[in-house]
Amino acid sequence: MNDMTGKIIIVTGANSGMGLATTVELAKGGAHVVMACRSQARGEAALRQALQESGSSKIELMTLDLGSFDSIRVFASDFKAKYDRLDVLVNNAGVVTLKRELTQDGYEAMMGVNHLGHFLLTNKLLEPLQRAHQGRVVNVSSGAHKVGSLHLDDPNLGKGFNVVKGYAQSKLANILFTKELAHRLQSTRVTVNTLHPGAVSTSIGVNRDTGFGKAVHKLLGPFFLTAQEGARTAIYLASSPEVEHVTGEYYVKCKPAKTTEKARDPKLAARLWAWSEQQVGWESDKG
Repeated sequence: MNDMTGKIIIVTGANSGMGLATTVELAKGGAHVVMACRSQARGEAALRQALQESGSSKIELMTLDLGSFDSIRVFASDFKAKYDRLDVLVNNAGVVTLKRELTQDGYEAMMGVNHLGHFLLTNKLLEPLQRAHQGRVVNVSSGAHKVGSLHLDDPNLGKGFNVVKGYAQSKLANILFTKELAHRLQSTRVTVNTLHPGAVSTSIGVNRDTGFGKAVHKLLGPFFLTAQEGARTAIYLASSPEVEHVTGEYYVKCKPAKTTEKARDPKLAARLWAWSEQQVGWESDKG
């Protein structure tokens, strides 16, 4: 683990799986980690676990619901009131919904949380990221982007929703967002990279109320990476000096990898950005 002493890091979705593993490892390296979690109760349990496993006292919990633009704005302003800079933002949180669900603001949940929520959060934290010696944004995508298309004429999938279509769209959006943001931040010291963590066995896709999906997890468990293994590339991009000057790349197993032609399309990336700005009301909301 590279020395991260004094670095301030936010990890979204830090209460379980890869987010928790990423938090623990970065805290072990000396970083001050802010765990951004939707549920206060689950967040507090995860915080206790992270403090214990890392042996660090420099971990704190802040609540953040990526399915609510209001919650994101409050989180960003609370963070900026507390800290003058942000060294690394790990956009790790992700949802998978088996049936069509909407966020508080009325967006299909996977596009709303996995893309739009992180889009607004990142833009809201660009100032503190630019004040860091070398700010980094790390976006967790997925190999699922390869079967994804952007449906900007029907982004909330009102017609013909299915889980693969929704998840793949959101993961393609993560990569296009990475490319466009890297392009926009070329003249700064902030880098933006994205990654595929591998097939990780976390609680994603398990309905916490009904337990639906647990049997499938049990069955496929041996074929999955552990959360620690899955978090390795995110930790590498957040901490390694080797990638200090690398931006706009997609990584698999700590190495740059190929994406689809669609994911490399600058026109599509610019279109997605313009649409996303419109959705989050960014023009009336600068700063």
